[in-house]
Amino acid sequence: MAEAVNPHDVDVLVIGAGPAGIAAACAAAEAGRAVAVIDDNPSAGGQIWRGGPAGATPAAAAWFDRLARSGAQRHGSTAVIDVRPCLDGPPLIRVRSPDGVATWRPRAIVLATGARERFLPFPGWTLPGVVGAGGLQALVKQGLDVRGRRIVIAGTGPLLLAVAELLAAKGSTVVAVAEQASLGRLAGFALSLFVHPGKLVQAAGIRRAIGPVLRTGTFPVAVRPDGGSLVVTLASGRPGCERRVEVSCDLLACGFGLVPNVEVARALGCDVHRGGIAVDDLGSTTAPGVWAAGECTGIGGIDKSLVEGRMAGLAAAGARKAARRLLPAAVRWRRFAESLERSFALDRRLRSLAADDTVVCRCEDVAAGRLRCHRSWREAKLMTRIGMGPCQGRVCGPATEAVFGWSPDDVRPPLTEVPLADLA
Repeated sequence: MAEAVNPHDVDVLVIGAGPAGIAAACAAAEAGRAVAVIDDNPSAGGQIWRGGPAGATPAAAAWFDRLARSGAQRHGSTAVIDVRPCLDGPPLIRVRSPDGVATWRPRAIVLATGARERFLPFPGWTLPGVVGAGGLQALVKQGLDVRGRRIVIAGTGPLLLAVAELLAAKGSTVVAVAEQASLGRLAGFALSLFVHPGKLVQAAGIRRAIGPVLRTGTFPVAVRPDGGSLVVTLASGRPGCERRVEVSCDLLACGFGLVPNVEVARALGCDVHRGGIAVDDLGSTTAPGVWAAGECTGIGGIDKSLVEGRMAGLAAAGARKAARRLLPAAVRWRRFAESLERSFALDRRLRSLAADDTVVCRCEDVAAGRLRCHRSWREAKLMTRIGMGPCQGRVCGPATEAVFGWSPDDVRPPLTEVPLADLA
């Protein structure tokens, strides 16, 4: 880990060290600013470049090398736990690292907090062997042996195909990839990729790698144990005349798209629009001195993250003219993100998968039946304790937003788990 920087000497603090954060840190540091980048993971790279430089692709390795040469100082295993308003500039940032709790007072902040998986409740989704698709991808990248395991992947979004490709390459048998989006919507999305040839080639390669296991317009409705295996019930077809099949597997990996991480942004006073941090063309948020880039502003993939990161880093460093030259590329990838959102919009039937006894809040053991009599997230939280467990609504919040239309509207410190000794 780099030596600690005097917080009062930091011009730009980048929160998040995925592709967007790395690009922002490089751009700001290369513009002559004193930059620090923090991330709660030990190594830089985020989910997409998990593991850091070791084993990185050539493109990722080039960015890691650029970060190392930029002069930006990286602090791993460092999480934001609180923010405090400051009258003469951006707020104070309280962080916890292996060295304890510290306060940073940057002159500008770039949020590159990324996104996380969205899980939707259905009967059996809390059983052992039912995991997040992205979570399984991360475990495999870190060395989990899946050779010979039969795996069903279900949910929505391009991540499913990327996970399937990885699992097949690691020796597992991908029994099925159940994509809830219809074939028509996927075909329309594929046509939109002709303006992004690199994405089209990538998608075609993944499709060849996973073989004929992709099932469109298909979603999981239940899973049950059967000896040492799982039996997944998959539904497909038009509403009212669905066909159902049962598929046996060892693991069920589910992920219904991604949701931006906006907790730090909300604490900073940034507006959130359609689930992501609201920004202007150059990435400036509604909070003074705070910019945002990447998946936390809207799900759009690595190319959007890199260009937005560079743009936000330059703007935060005061190089607005240089940042504006990147705007055409940013617009192009933001249009791609809009196409992504339209193509993989959730089927309305997914809102009614949970039975009354299906657990929605795993931390506080709150079932769907207890939630259906409430009108809002706040009311349900007061009456059932949903969202008050260790994950602080990071799992059940997006689920209830999709199922009930609720939106968690409060963020309270600490923003992540903190030992009582540190709070004292």
